Amino acid sequence: MSIIRITKQFYFETGHALHGYDGKCRNVHGHSYQLDVTVIGTPISDVDHVKKGMVIDFGDLKTIVKSEIVDLFDHATVFNKNTPHVELANELEKRGHKVLLVNYQPTSEMMLIDFADKIKNKLPQEIHLHALKLRETGTSYAEWFASDNL
Repeated sequence: MSIIRITKQFYFETGHALHGYDGKCRNVHGHSYQLDVTVIGTPISDVDHVKKGMVIDFGDLKTIVKSEIVDLFDHATVFNKNTPHVELANELEKRGHKVLLVNYQPTSEMMLIDFADKIKNKLPQEIHLHALKLRETGTSYAEWFASDNL
């Protein structure tokens, strides 16, 4: 049976600020992110299986990515909790804003590392995460490949 890659796209709006950065992104701002999630596997060959012919049901992949990433990050402001931004985060939360505190500088690169770990832990054993692509703007994106992270 052939190895097949399946990709699903997700969209979410997220704000962030990069503490200590020397450019405009040190200010709180947001992006309309596009996340492409590619998994790899062999289509189910069991003729009695309800999902025969699929590597993974797109709906099942959507459920994983939505619960692990999109629902958490969408319309949240992300700050590195190990910086003075935690004070701003606490104030925003007190005022009813959705804030997400992470253990890393919330760049696209670091977000991808976080996303890869979260997705890999939820995939069925026979399905593997192949690649992630996080588009921050229309012309800028970061990519993560399993083959680069063995």
